[in-house]
Amino acid sequence: MAETAAAPPLPDGVALVRAPNPGPMTLDGTNSWVLRTGGAGGSVVVDPGPADAAHLERLAEGGVELVLVTHRHPDHTDAVDRFAELTGAPVRAIDPVWCRAAEPLADGETITAGGFRLEILATPGHTSDSMCVALRRPDETDAAPLAVLTGDTVLGRGTTIIAHPDGALGPYLEALDRLLTIGISAAASGDRVAVLPGHGPALPDLAAICDAYLAHRAERLDQVRAALARLGDAATVETVTDTVYVDIDPAVRGAAEASVRAQLDYLRGA
Repeated sequence: MAETAAAPPLPDGVALVRAPNPGPMTLDGTNSWVLRTGGAGGSVVVDPGPADAAHLERLAEGGVELVLVTHRHPDHTDAVDRFAELTGAPVRAIDPVWCRAAEPLADGETITAGGFRLEILATPGHTSDSMCVALRRPDETDAAPLAVLTGDTVLGRGTTIIAHPDGALGPYLEALDRLLTIGISAAASGDRVAVLPGHGPALPDLAAICDAYLAHRAERLDQVRAALARLGDAATVETVTDTVYVDIDPAVRGAAEASVRAQLDYLRGA
């Protein structure tokens, strides 16, 4: 994929607290987002991240009224119990396994907290429980979102994996289409929707990055089709990965194979 534009300024009331867990799969570390406008009684924390004491203390400053979890992966959820105990705040997620003292999130649900209006968007694909959050001011119910918090559905750098078998490519493409529609609708009114991802820098244009992601997925599918044409329809995940992901870093080989499994299932109609 082409290099993305410079990170936009964050909306007023939005702060990034990056966890100290950099790595091949987490990039610079997990992004924990803190949402609170002036006058709000407490913040909303999206993805508390790893159970690092100093990180959690920073997130808890000033009080927390709600914790949201974008998906189940440990770099986003390891701190759930410790952070709930530290803050006394309820924790909500699509998957009830990660909820604490609260009900699971529902697609299309709106929440007013932290001085914002938050719309929950179920976006399965990276994982079955992945979700995004459209961020608006409370009095701007019909306006384009200020930003969308995308978890690992859209990253600030590079592309995400389809964590097969929990993740699936078909739902992921549908999720990207849904986000693209939000970005295009905003553009029709002269607005751009910022992307606040689970890893990497913020991005300035939801429509542009979703369009690029969809083009990348189409290119990968064409590469997998070509590999099957050469290797045969019964080709293994390992041989297709060797063909499509040339010179891949061994540290992310497992992620590439998971994505290939998802691509093969999609093409084979599994």
